Amino acid sequence: MVIGDGILTPAISVLSAVGGIKVNQPHMGNGVVVLIAVVILVGFFSLQHYGTDKVSWLFAPIVLLWFLLIGGIGIFNICKYGSGVLKAFSPVYIYHYFRRGGKQGWTSLGGIMLSITGTEALFADLSHFPVSAVQLAFTLVVFPCLLLAYSGQAAYLMNNLTHSKDAFYRSIPERIYWPVFVVATAAAIVASQATITATFSIIKQALAHGCFPRVKVVYTSKKFAGQIYSPDINWVLMILCIAVTAGFENQNQIGNAYGTAVVIVFLVTTFLMILIMILVWRCHWILVLAFTCLSLVVELSYFFSVIFKVNQGGWVPLVIAGVFFIIMFVWHYGTVKRYEFEMHSKVSMAWILGLGPSLGLVRVPGIGLVYTELASGVPPIFSHFITNLPAIHSVVVFVCVKYLPVYTVPEEERYLVKRIGPKNYHIFRCVARYGYKDLHKKDEEFEKKLFDNLSLFVKLESMMEGCSDSDEYSLYGQQDGVLNNNGSTTSSNVELTINSIDSIVQVRSPPPNVNITVRSCGQISGQTEGDELEFLNNCRDAGVVHILGNTVVMARRDSNIFKKVAVDYIYAFLRKICRENSVIFNVPHESLLNVGQIFYV
Repeated sequence: MVIGDGILTPAISVLSAVGGIKVNQPHMGNGVVVLIAVVILVGFFSLQHYGTDKVSWLFAPIVLLWFLLIGGIGIFNICKYGSGVLKAFSPVYIYHYFRRGGKQGWTSLGGIMLSITGTEALFADLSHFPVSAVQLAFTLVVFPCLLLAYSGQAAYLMNNLTHSKDAFYRSIPERIYWPVFVVATAAAIVASQATITATFSIIKQALAHGCFPRVKVVYTSKKFAGQIYSPDINWVLMILCIAVTAGFENQNQIGNAYGTAVVIVFLVTTFLMILIMILVWRCHWILVLAFTCLSLVVELSYFFSVIFKVNQGGWVPLVIAGVFFIIMFVWHYGTVKRYEFEMHSKVSMAWILGLGPSLGLVRVPGIGLVYTELASGVPPIFSHFITNLPAIHSVVVFVCVKYLPVYTVPEEERYLVKRIGPKNYHIFRCVARYGYKDLHKKDEEFEKKLFDNLSLFVKLESMMEGCSDSDEYSLYGQQDGVLNNNGSTTSSNVELTINSIDSIVQVRSPPPNVNITVRSCGQISGQTEGDELEFLNNCRDAGVVHILGNTVVMARRDSNIFKKVAVDYIYAFLRKICRENSVIFNVPHESLLNVGQIFYV
């Protein structure tokens, strides 16, 4: 529904703003208004890739000026056309309104819903402003200015009943009409930007949970993690937004669709908030009950009113939400099944050790980088590879790329290097950690840094073994710390985790002008270290091959028709059109080897 909101908000906001021209130029046809709106929308979506970081400082002044203008115009109309309209604040009048209007009065709540739209996307504002700023702005500026604005329009309508279609623009004093029109257009753009940012944010969260196909996400701000841009989603939103703008017969239908999307977002947010209050905040049950009753009384009233307008445009957000729900559900189902297959089919260390140092194959010169999503264990794609091919590289490195929810990961903390099995197996694991703004560079630089950290790991490993108190006390046993560059023991620069026969060391790159030396400290296997480093250099010179697993998920033959359609067609289509792993990892095609495997669910 938020995605549908991101489609409908720009459409109705721009149409409303452009509609102000038609009020002042009555001879202008609806087709011209729609054409101008479409041009503005194309330009607006085309500028999204620049982000809002450089222009976001304009948002607050524009919106503040907008609210002050409509509040001032409201005061002007109340003074000019009579302050009797303020009696409407009495709740008695809503009772008389419903009693007199019946069903028609009840369904009119769907139109009144548009007076509070925008509040459903408040979480997007948290990407730009702190919570206290949002609270103060809504309490001291937004709410009172909106009350004044709508009261002023009501006062104007009481004396001009035939102007109900364009009450806002017609109630503006003629002298300030065009300045207000310009500010209204700018405010419409800001409102559209807020909902588009909300859409990008909700899709980013879905991506993090594996509930949305892989799309490119670009972070446009160094200060705010929430200011993001997705080119794929941006163009989809633009196409759907233009289709809505040009496809509806009148603006009222877009308003009905918009109101339906907003009220359902309200309801879902309220139900989720109830869970948060109970399970996370552990609020007192009286507070939870009070919040639930007050929220649902208002929101359910609006909800049951918009139901009557489903056939008048309200079906659009339901269709949009239904399509995206199917996409997200199918993608999540296929992704979870694929990950469960990899987790349950991990190769045991006993099996690896049983193959011997040669792994039962011919070990050819070179380094094989096997990409995997697993941060521990040997992926099943590796066993599939060595079972079907007669050779494997002399050095195998399992590479796991992880993106962390931080702006950047320092270079000296980026790589976690781990040895798998005994030394003569020459099998390693490297977890490369990136922040959301870090760029996974092209193959040459990545390979160089990975190899440098691999060499540093071998040196550190040799230092720890050499400084043990006995022959049996080595890296694979208990260790409180490791040596730093001057030979002393420390536990802060290098983290060590023991997992069976595996060892893991967080490699921190030393400064360029510092040479790693080891003072006299027990037995030091310098010869072994030199031999392994020379072996690694020779393998690197022989060539590096990137091995990517491609697990294909298919439905079993005895599956029902729904699962076959979901898995064999929808999920397969989504896998085909979304970003490939080779693109995400920047793997060069000339040294890429894809290993396929079919998994039946």
